[in-house]
Amino acid sequence: MRRDVVWKDPEVVAAFVHETRGGVPYGADQLAMMVRVIAAGGRPVGRFLDVGCGSGVVTAALLARFPEAQAVLVDFSDAMLAAARDALAGSDPPAVLIAGDLADATWLDVVRAQAPFDAIASSYAIHHLTDARKRALYGELYGLLAAGGTFVNVEHVASAGAWGEALSDAVMVDSLHADQRSRGGAATRDEVAARFATRPDKAANILAPLETQCAWLRDIGFTDVDCFFKVAELAVFGGRKPEPQPRIARM
Repeated sequence: MRRDVVWKDPEVVAAFVHETRGGVPYGADQLAMMVRVIAAGGRPVGRFLDVGCGSGVVTAALLARFPEAQAVLVDFSDAMLAAARDALAGSDPPAVLIAGDLADATWLDVVRAQAPFDAIASSYAIHHLTDARKRALYGELYGLLAAGGTFVNVEHVASAGAWGEALSDAVMVDSLHADQRSRGGAATRDEVAARFATRPDKAANILAPLETQCAWLRDIGFTDVDCFFKVAELAVFGGRKPEPQPRIARM
């Protein structure tokens, strides 16, 4: 099922928000590392952009660390934006939620007026784009960042082969099973595995290797590019937009 169909389906969105998201392996640790990397950038975070915001979990994590920051969120799914709007209803200043599709560069038209951003973050959104579009988007995000700003992506990346894919799937299923049991669910691990293997959003994934994406960031101009956290196919990576070098007066 195409991303422009599956992630606009209210039932799929509800299942992800209320069931899958909480069962992502080390999900809280990933968000904590994202916040730590942005805080370590050294630039005060007065305004940040949440790209492909989903239900707003990235923004909530950043606002917990930077409570006075202006949050700007963009997503193409009305159902996801509605979930984020509900989750962030009490934020002050009020979060700015914008409808925009990252699959096309025209998304910039609706967010450019909010730039520059001190930080940009994304979580499990960019992997739905073609590789060519991923790379182009990273360049667009670079342009939206203020000098010294940080970009962090919490993302689903490609394994090196089938063995790694199987390992990653097992880690995910174990975590989903443990999460649903903690909430009183009675499904067996085999039943959770079957649902995971046939989930409607699976076909919308277009995974790219971590190393490839980090190389794209370096080519674009990001510095300090690194992977800061990784478990199987789940990775936290990004980089910083360098400060301009001072010009040295000629004698």
